[in-house]
Amino acid sequence: MSSNQAKSVNNTKFPLAINNDIEQQSTALELESKDDFDYSKRAQWLRAAVLGANDGLVSTASLMMGVGAVKQDVKAMILTGFAGLVAGACSMAIGEFVSVYSQLDIELAQMKREKERGVKEENENEGEKESLPNPLQAAAASALAFSMGAMVPLLAASFIRDYKVRLGVIVAAVSLALVIFGWLGAVLGKAPVVRSSARVFIGGLMAMAITFGLTKLIGTNAL
Repeated sequence: MSSNQAKSVNNTKFPLAINNDIEQQSTALELESKDDFDYSKRAQWLRAAVLGANDGLVSTASLMMGVGAVKQDVKAMILTGFAGLVAGACSMAIGEFVSVYSQLDIELAQMKREKERGVKEENENEGEKESLPNPLQAAAASALAFSMGAMVPLLAASFIRDYKVRLGVIVAAVSLALVIFGWLGAVLGKAPVVRSSARVFIGGLMAMAITFGLTKLIGTNAL
C-alpha cells in the first residue's frame, strides 16, 4: 500500500471515530439530564391535585355513607353527595388561594428587600418572578381535583335503587379510585407505589367505616 493510500484511509477513519465519540457523549448527557430531573418541582401542583382528589373522594363518599346509614333513599344520598361536592370544592379553592397568596406575598417581600440591598441582579429577579406561585391557578386546580374525586361516589350511586347493592358499589368504586389516586401520586412523585397506594386505600376505607358506624349508632339510639 502506498503512502498516499494510507493517508486516505487514516483520514476516513478519524472523522468516524470523532463522530461516534460525540454521539456517545451527547447520549450520556441526555441520560444524565433525565436522571437528574428534580421531581420536587412537581411538589406544589401535585400536592394540590392529589390532596384535592383524595379529599373529594373520601369526604363525599363518607357523607353519602353516613346518610345511607340512617336513610335508604337514593335521593337523600345523591343530594348529600352533591352538597358535599359543591361545599368541598369551594372550601378547597378558597383555602388554596389564601395559602398560595400568603406564600406569594412572602416571596415578593423577600425579593423587594433583596433588590433594595442590591443583592439580586435584574436578570435573577425576572427569573424568580416567572417562577412565583399563582394563587388562581392553584385554587382552580384544587377545586377541579376535588370535584373529580367527588364525582366517583356520586356516579356510582346515581343509577342503583337497591340499598345494599348501592352501598357495595360505592365502596367498590371508591376503593378502586383510592388505589388509582395513590398509584398516580406515587408514580408522578417517584415515591414507593405499594406503600403510597396502601396508605391512601386504608385511610379512605377507615374514614367511610367510621362515618357510617358513628352515624348509624347515633341515628339508631338518639333519633
